[in-house]
Amino acid sequence: MLDWLKSPVLAVQDFFLLAGRAIGNVARRPHYGSDIYLQMDIIGVGSLPIVIMTGFFSGAVMAMQLAKALSQYGAVGQVGQVVSITLVRELGPVLTALLVAGRNASGMASELGSMKVTEQIDAMRALGTDPIQKLVTPRLIATCTVLPLLTIIADFVGIFGGFLIAFFLLNLTPSEYWSRAWQALEWLDVAQGLVKPFAFAFAIALVGCFYGLRTTGGTQGVGRATTQAVVVSSVVIFFLTFFLTRIFVNL
Repeated sequence: MLDWLKSPVLAVQDFFLLAGRAIGNVARRPHYGSDIYLQMDIIGVGSLPIVIMTGFFSGAVMAMQLAKALSQYGAVGQVGQVVSITLVRELGPVLTALLVAGRNASGMASELGSMKVTEQIDAMRALGTDPIQKLVTPRLIATCTVLPLLTIIADFVGIFGGFLIAFFLLNLTPSEYWSRAWQALEWLDVAQGLVKPFAFAFAIALVGCFYGLRTTGGTQGVGRATTQAVVVSSVVIFFLTFFLTRIFVNL
């Protein structure tokens, strides 16, 4: 009667086993430093242009929308405060994580999936190399390193985009905008804005690698695994941001 539950329960179990082994390998040798640097370049530097563009326009659009709403209360000067809080707490980490998930979770799934269907992973095991140590752990370390950095860049660029709108369209002075944007942030906001992308990085890397290593069915299976990795990682990001926001709100 409950046979339909066996497959998802087994998948969840396999995911947590993969996560445990990948995290445990961080403290084990060999560390494959060259693979880590390569993945940091692919994930971090490769995602930088789209993260900068998205962050800039997010801040600019937010400033324009908030200006219209705040003008009804004569509080247009509070634009910098609201933009900085919204970007640092929520929008910056979530948007950056979704972009990285769409670009790199799919890449991890397709790359590992191609290796799986062409039996390269089996050959790696036959040669005595742990595929999780070689393939999953470097991607996990690289994602956890670069995603918080990308989030910081997206936050700053977004606040700067809001400044341009405030300066050229709302006639706010630079000191008025930046002082309010800076004073609005507390250490708890900064901590929240850095803890979230670190948690998102675990989800992106592990979900992408998980579906890549489970790929079956040739080229069609690779495409299916890529789609599943993007969808599941995006859903997990929204779940984590709700869960973490609930924790920080109660602090």
